[in-house]
Amino acid sequence: MATFLYRLGRLAYRRRWYFALIWVLLLVLAGVGAATASKSTNNDFSIPGTEAQQAFDLLEKRFPGNTEQNASARVVFKAPDGQKLTDAKNKKAVEQVIGELRKSSQVAGAADPFEGKTVNKDETIGYASAAYKVKSTDLTEDSRDELKDAAQHGRDAGLTVEVGGSVLQQMPEGGSEIIGIAVSAVVLVITFGSLIAAGLPLLTAIIGVGIGVSSIAALASVLDLSSNTSTLAMMIGLAVGIDYALFIVSRYRAELAEGREREEAAGRAVGTAGSAVVFAGLTVVIALAGLAVVNIPMLTKMGMAAAGTVTIAVLIALSLIPALLGFAGNQVLARKARKAGPDAAAAEKPNMGTRWARLVLRRPVLVLAAGVLGLGAIAVPAASLELGLPDDGAASKNTTQRKAYDLLSEGFGPGFNGPLIGVMDLSGSKDAKGAAQKVQDTLAKLDNVATVTPAQFNKAGDAAMLMVVPKSKPTSTETEDLVHAIRGESASLKSDTGAKVLVTGATAMNIDVSQKLNDALLPYLALVVGLAFLLLMVVFRSVLVPLKAALGFLLSVIAALGAVVAVFQWGWLGGLFGVEETGPIMSMMPIFMVGVVFGLAMDYEVFLVTRMREAYVHGERPGEAVVTGFRHGARVVTAAAVIMISVFAGFIGSSESMIKMIGFGLAIAVFFDAFVVRMAIVPAVLALLGKAAWWLPGWLSKVLPNVDVEGEGLQKHLAPAAAPAAASGDADADPDLDGKREPARV
Repeated sequence: MATFLYRLGRLAYRRRWYFALIWVLLLVLAGVGAATASKSTNNDFSIPGTEAQQAFDLLEKRFPGNTEQNASARVVFKAPDGQKLTDAKNKKAVEQVIGELRKSSQVAGAADPFEGKTVNKDETIGYASAAYKVKSTDLTEDSRDELKDAAQHGRDAGLTVEVGGSVLQQMPEGGSEIIGIAVSAVVLVITFGSLIAAGLPLLTAIIGVGIGVSSIAALASVLDLSSNTSTLAMMIGLAVGIDYALFIVSRYRAELAEGREREEAAGRAVGTAGSAVVFAGLTVVIALAGLAVVNIPMLTKMGMAAAGTVTIAVLIALSLIPALLGFAGNQVLARKARKAGPDAAAAEKPNMGTRWARLVLRRPVLVLAAGVLGLGAIAVPAASLELGLPDDGAASKNTTQRKAYDLLSEGFGPGFNGPLIGVMDLSGSKDAKGAAQKVQDTLAKLDNVATVTPAQFNKAGDAAMLMVVPKSKPTSTETEDLVHAIRGESASLKSDTGAKVLVTGATAMNIDVSQKLNDALLPYLALVVGLAFLLLMVVFRSVLVPLKAALGFLLSVIAALGAVVAVFQWGWLGGLFGVEETGPIMSMMPIFMVGVVFGLAMDYEVFLVTRMREAYVHGERPGEAVVTGFRHGARVVTAAAVIMISVFAGFIGSSESMIKMIGFGLAIAVFFDAFVVRMAIVPAVLALLGKAAWWLPGWLSKVLPNVDVEGEGLQKHLAPAAAPAAASGDADADPDLDGKREPARV
């Protein structure tokens, strides 16, 4: 592989205009596709194989039109203190708001709270439901403005008016990624000491993300992609795109420092660092694509879209980076390096990476114990992990949807915001009405039930639905127990009445998806870690190094989950990270973190340890190889980690609770993995293992393909051509050498 990538790097360098033009054309095509495609996205959440989904499917079949996913709004009114909504003045103000709302061109209808009897017993709080003709993502700004204006008119009349519902769902706010890019730029300038060298990774990452996100936008309507898909792809695409380019540019500079000609340096950089990029990218793609095993369509599509963006980042690093290096010339070097020349590197003092590696080698047991115990302590809160999906109750207290949520809880009870929908299949019942009444009476007697509405039958009379309002809030364990209790009565009800009872609704969906994700976590972990273990065994030709990498990852991801629980569930340092409301951790967070963090963690393992493997293959002792790996890779890995952390941390400022939590979780996980596991635990373990770290059984060595990530095959490929050139004294005798009389160690 190293030889192939070496040739690709040189080709891209020589034909730089063609490669640059190809990527610019791809960016333009993707941009045109995004601009001309339908803007509709699909935020529907289906969970095949669960009871909640079965009930929802039955509703769609027996109650056609009742389950349309068009936008809806719930306008909540509260009378001034000491007054009632039914007072003439207040009633007139409410009716005026409803009248204005009905005039909106995209509103299909709006129910009057007095006609629909949606006013509480005290007549102080009521709500009006409005149905729209389109999905929330297709709403115009005029429609949203008309809703806001109508609510404001109610406030001007003295009422408290707040709005909830899917009408407020919009595309995630942009701009958070700018913070990460700005920090990345500063880190790159400090690392390289050259604006040109710092700009290349940023430029190529933005091009890659532009192509990826534009492609997602172009295909969103066709593939029913959710609005969060592009945010995830942007988050991961920026991080890996900058990192992959960073490693190749850094290796190119190192080759120039050894005296290589520019084209030769580009070829060798792509042949060596590019090999690591390929396998690092593969681990990320495996982890993201592996989310398909969970069998939640939205999660699968998000994973596949992000994996596609990572693939683009790898291809850009291998082809566009060497092309741009051809345009940049020696400007990628710092000014001092350009003046000092190639011999200056030999006189440099040991850098921080070298000193740190030597320190770890002197005290490996102490460093290992400190790293493991420290992460273990941070992981303790993970034992208290509670899962759920956020609703308006988790929104900021300053938002109108949160205020509407709280008003409804005040007026109708905490369970009103998360009613359960009981769906009855009466096709096997001889007395449909009697069966429905029996179901209603049985459910009303269960613990934690506030009210049960009368059953509503479909036209055919073979199905009915009713609402069960819990006494507890939607995300509480008491509500979850109620869902299980209703399902526990299903068998006896079917036996007594012939009615099959299923439970659905947003709350039941959340409970089922949490259970489904919990059940899928171990199989997914086994699949991803197993495939990546095999991949790393091929890369490093070792058994213990991949095993150590996998165990280190598990330690860092559990510690990261502990930090997420401490901040978002317990509220520790919540104010620092903008967490206004604590609650259950998003259901998909653990499995999502396992997938994404595993792929990203393996990046640093591959980049750092391949340099150690390279030194070991070329004759250095195990301890010396560790020092060599850190001398060449520690600074770059540190910069890459800081960049990735800053990109993810930039999304903590998002108003979307899901994006905020993902950004924090990924940032802290990368911090733990890069600086504790890879920078401390890994060299400590390698120091203790010695030569055993690189042990591979003979029979397995014959079976595994040799992909030559460390460039040994490339060295052999270049050596025969170097001998005649060196003997004849003709530096140009072999075009692969570009003036080098003998090949330096790769």
